[in-house]
Amino acid sequence: MAKPRVPQKMVKETKKIVSRMTFRYLAALGCFGWALVVTTGTAAQQRPSPEPAASGTVQTIVDGDTLILRSGVQVRLVGIQAPKLPLGRRGFKEWPLAAEARAALARLTSGKTLKLSYGGRKSDRHGRLLAHLTTPDGAWVQGALLTDGMARVYTFPDNRGRAAEMLALEKSAREARRGIWALAYYRLRTANDLGRDIGTFQVIEGTVIKAAIVRGRAYLNFGQNWRTDFTIAISPKWMRRHWRDGPGVASYEGRPVRVRGWLKSFNGPLIEATHPEQIEIVP
Repeated sequence: MAKPRVPQKMVKETKKIVSRMTFRYLAALGCFGWALVVTTGTAAQQRPSPEPAASGTVQTIVDGDTLILRSGVQVRLVGIQAPKLPLGRRGFKEWPLAAEARAALARLTSGKTLKLSYGGRKSDRHGRLLAHLTTPDGAWVQGALLTDGMARVYTFPDNRGRAAEMLALEKSAREARRGIWALAYYRLRTANDLGRDIGTFQVIEGTVIKAAIVRGRAYLNFGQNWRTDFTIAISPKWMRRHWRDGPGVASYEGRPVRVRGWLKSFNGPLIEATHPEQIEIVP
């Protein structure tokens, strides 16, 4: 029996329809796959904030200022910065006494059930709790590390609790040259000796020569040439939040101060201050 002949025009139209349907299917599948990748990537970057715990038992010591509880929650000891370990970061050079700081935290906390308390924001974007820790015998862990010279004070605009106490303990350890303060790596810098420290966290002393506000931004200049000398800058945002109701920036002029923060280069070495605890008046 002879096969029926199909007009060529009908064959061409059928192929076009099938081609369109195939393209639409693949396009839809591709969009779905892309949406899945984007959604998965976003979820991986934004870790859910843990519930602020009142206590927890220590399971693992990560470094000198971070540990993990048996619940799996990671805790960052708020208010301090211990010497840093590489922790898998390629090309990261270990800071002096980083291993010793980790060992000091282990001696204080390993296997113990600690009380957690909070002086501001309770967790960070990495899903870590930001807490002050107290051992069963009443020892304040941050205070012990600062006293032994195993950490520096490192506060934030949304986490400033107990800053005055911590600064006093750090000062005592520094004057006694305990721990990190016996090393040149952590020494106090002067305002005219910062060229090699760009990109690092430093504690710096100097006298504010001039305080000025330009378009809402404050500048504390430590030299006559603001284009090259060390400067502290305070953005309009932080001026409104933290300096409006307290002593104005003009009160720093002519005063010796001690400032801490990450140094960057902008018309000379510069630290962006976000809260008053970063800038201490030196007696």
